[in-house]
Amino acid sequence: MLATSPARLTVVEPHGPDTALTLGFTASTRLTAAETGSISIVEHTFAPGVLVPPHRHTREDEISYVVVGEIGFRSEDQEVSLAAGGYIVKPRGELHSMWNASAAPARMIEIISPAGFERYFVEMAEAIAAAGGQRDPAMLAALRERYGLTFDFAGVPDLVARHGLIEPAPSTSSRHSPTELRG
Repeated sequence: MLATSPARLTVVEPHGPDTALTLGFTASTRLTAAETGSISIVEHTFAPGVLVPPHRHTREDEISYVVVGEIGFRSEDQEVSLAAGGYIVKPRGELHSMWNASAAPARMIEIISPAGFERYFVEMAEAIAAAGGQRDPAMLAALRERYGLTFDFAGVPDLVARHGLIEPAPSTSSRHSPTELRG
């Protein structure tokens, strides 16, 4: 059974600070378990053509709500494109990917249960900043392992070709492109 703490009154002002993980993609923690008791909320922005490579969470489920624009999702063998107002549940253990499916910027809110994975984005941004903007593959691999996250780049070429996306570089590579998530 999940250990939770009581929720506490918390106010989050709109349009708080965004944590840029790569050019065109941000992950901004809005609420953590300290405020909610059990879930976290992260807000993502996507520039046109940005693809978050296929990845798998082993510890948490995610619910995504599209706020602005249109975001494509692929989970295992199911694919959907959702406009503003659409929701999708991405169960733990399923390989999933997402991308901006339009020519305009897009934004979504992610509800993560149980809370804790929001720290992944914070730790990744801090580590990259501490390394002067460089991405150390060994550090990123350790971070992924700590959070039970794996990436699978095998399906990327198909997604890029079918949806006109910008291909991200594999997370094990030392090169980096402006659209890779690298985590």
